Amino acid sequence: MDTLFAPHSPKKRDLVSLLDVQTEEIHRLFARAVELKAAQKAREVIHTLKGRTLAMVFEKPSTRTRVSFEVGMYQLGGYALFLSSKDIQLGRGEPLSDSAQVLSRFVDGIMVRTFAHANVVTMARNATVPVINALSDDFHPCQILADIFTYQEHRGPIAGRKVAWVGDGNNVAQSWILAAARLGFHLVLASPANYGPDPSLVEWAQKEMAVWGGQGSLTLLRHPRDAVAGADLVTTDAWTSMGQEKEQKRRSRAFAHYCVDAALMREAQKDALFMHCLPAHRGEEVTAEVLDGPQSVVWDEAENRLHVQKAVLEWLMG
Repeated sequence: MDTLFAPHSPKKRDLVSLLDVQTEEIHRLFARAVELKAAQKAREVIHTLKGRTLAMVFEKPSTRTRVSFEVGMYQLGGYALFLSSKDIQLGRGEPLSDSAQVLSRFVDGIMVRTFAHANVVTMARNATVPVINALSDDFHPCQILADIFTYQEHRGPIAGRKVAWVGDGNNVAQSWILAAARLGFHLVLASPANYGPDPSLVEWAQKEMAVWGGQGSLTLLRHPRDAVAGADLVTTDAWTSMGQEKEQKRRSRAFAHYCVDAALMREAQKDALFMHCLPAHRGEEVTAEVLDGPQSVVWDEAENRLHVQKAVLEWLMG
């Protein structure tokens, strides 16, 4: 997993993972997202990216990612191009490094939603314009920024709070780990054996948190009830991600006791929030009662992808 900590381009800003964003920069992004959200609600026109273009390269399909980035560029006065790997030379064998250099001659930024994290790293190293990771198999930085922004909208600063992750130690869970190291909250992950986050990332995060003087922490557990006990936020994701469909039966058996239901939520704080990056499978990783219940903020969470990503686009391309 060398690409988890691979250096990117020192000559430009990218968002390959939360390693590319310092703590104070995250706070500034959130402050700007508040302004952009308020401006949209007031129907105020903000064209800070007028004349700018964003290439959106999709190897994995998406609803929230495509719509939020495309609408975000439009609202900022720019233009987004949807590029499926089936529609461009990338799908016919052109090296990623070549595609990155060519696209850099046409556009002002590149957004990539892909499988291997190494693909995003390669794009970032070879592009001369900013590259945004809109999801890879290892990280999902835009999602976590929107999640934390949503938590702070409802409950204030996340520093010092307890966040419980229930389920697969996937790209979203690993992004929560980086966020805990950056923002100083207590993250507890409950995953079945052999389905936890990457051990090298866990080791890095725990060392990083120790340097911070204990402001944040990372704990790995097996039992969801132990993880959720006293949590301020409970979050989860699908048990089977795109590209893992052949593992679905095996994963369903492994995660059978990792469903977030009303009984599990009662182990958390009374005012705990529930999040899910969506799409959700009601009755699998979460019950409909929780997903549609009063503690759930999943629709705010989805909407905030738009506002936070607009702040990211301004930061990188403005």
